[in-house]
Amino acid sequence: MDVLTDPARRFLTATAPEHTPVQAEMADLADEWGFPIIGPEAGAVLRLLARLTDADRVFEFGSGFGYSATWFLRGGAGSVVCTEFDADEAERGVAFAAEGGYADSVTFEVGDAMETVDRYEGPFDVVLIDHQKGRYADAYRTVLPKVRTGGVIVADNVTRGPIDFKALVAHFEAGEPLPDDAVDGETRGIGEYVGTVRSDDAVETAVLPVGSGVAVSTVVR
Repeated sequence: MDVLTDPARRFLTATAPEHTPVQAEMADLADEWGFPIIGPEAGAVLRLLARLTDADRVFEFGSGFGYSATWFLRGGAGSVVCTEFDADEAERGVAFAAEGGYADSVTFEVGDAMETVDRYEGPFDVVLIDHQKGRYADAYRTVLPKVRTGGVIVADNVTRGPIDFKALVAHFEAGEPLPDDAVDGETRGIGEYVGTVRSDDAVETAVLPVGSGVAVSTVVR
């Protein structure tokens, strides 16, 4: 389901920033592999958030071959910790980083992102959550203490992707229950995440319908 009208979607696409040469290669590879990336529309938001927070340290839950990290770096981020369970994807990310000249600014950690973040001390300036949807809320609760006040936590795929957006609308608009985890764990995970950040006084959250939809939470505690 496309939550935007066709003119709005085309407008966002037409006004999104251009890819760098390495990002264009990444996008081509994503098309070849059928691998989802956030795209330049949402990438522009990541770039903007890095710039606005004067980000030094960024942590990503789920990175693939590092496409989203390149947008943080374009926004001036000092370093990005990329996590990826698939060693081949991480290896490809390392190669892209070397080709793009930003190898010193990214670290690829292969394995479970939830275990990886435990090995890193804060504070982080920006965090991206883009791994298994059923673990979004757990990732948020785990990383929140490591994000500085004024920092930002971003979650991808909140309006589009492997989710039932109509079910999310019914839940937040009319109080309909979320799908059972065994029936649709992705939709339930996104619904639980959005509900968690909306009810947490430690953050202020807005949902932006760009790309696959991003929930942006600023830490205000």
